[in-house]
Amino acid sequence: MANATQFSIDLEREFVEEVEDKLTLVLQKIAMETLSRVVLRTPVDSGRARGSWVVSLESPTDEVPAGVDPGGAATINRGSSIITGLHEPKVTYVQSNLPYINRLENGWSGQAPNGMVAVTVAEIETMFARID
Repeated sequence: MANATQFSIDLEREFVEEVEDKLTLVLQKIAMETLSRVVLRTPVDSGRARGSWVVSLESPTDEVPAGVDPGGAATINRGSSIITGLHEPKVTYVQSNLPYINRLENGWSGQAPNGMVAVTVAEIETMFARID
């Protein structure tokens, strides 16, 4: 009886670990897709806004990165290093703390008249709408 019980416990543990691993991978992919889309949609003048996006885990941050990133690659790489470091499911934040980022999100720039975040969130939601 003990062997059967232990076998059942071991199977359950393996199943839970496999599900958590897959969930972590899905969360990483969603976070990376969100980060990439938001960064690349951010209007570029000097590259300050595009370079201001940051990724944090478990809680928002007040960080505002220094410098500019007109192409967005450095910003995406910086966020990617945090996202790929996930080893268990965690809430992941993609945010910018620039004082004028809300104006850009609300159509202030002709380069992103519909914003960056709202459009990206709608796309990501559409990707997963069939999961219900």
